Amino acid sequence: MPVSILYPGTFDPITNGHTDIVRRAARLFDRVVVAIAANPAKTPAFPLQERVELARAALKDIKNVEVCGFAELTVAFAHKQGIKAILRGLRAVSDFEFEFQLAAMNRHLGPDVETIFMSPAEQFTFISSSLVREIATLGGDVSQFVHPAVMKELVKLKKR
Repeated sequence: MPVSILYPGTFDPITNGHTDIVRRAARLFDRVVVAIAANPAKTPAFPLQERVELARAALKDIKNVEVCGFAELTVAFAHKQGIKAILRGLRAVSDFEFEFQLAAMNRHLGPDVETIFMSPAEQFTFISSSLVREIATLGGDVSQFVHPAVMKELVKLKKR
């Protein structure tokens, strides 16, 4: 029986840390669904559809990965996809408290859905979407932290 996992997030934008986690998850699971949250409360720099397109560009070479947007509870979306596991990334100990709380709430909302944590490779542990956006908008070079398609859009973002 094929095993799928849902990797939800805002991905504003997707970074090499995210793609590292997706690549490694794709070796462990038959299907990885990267679910990009609309998340208007965070006021994303990139609209949902653009974040979906950027993630698809960054992950296009991985055959068992799908990218889609969603605007509902993560557990509800997992149920619609027929997925019983949620993947969350942990960069540092500071991420743990929030992620632990989120996992507990998801377990409360969907007791049949488990949360699995992965950490990115060491060279990506300090990368976050918000840091990448900030550095890019201030004219810094973030090309080593993101896919070339993302870099191209970050350059445009600076001009907005």
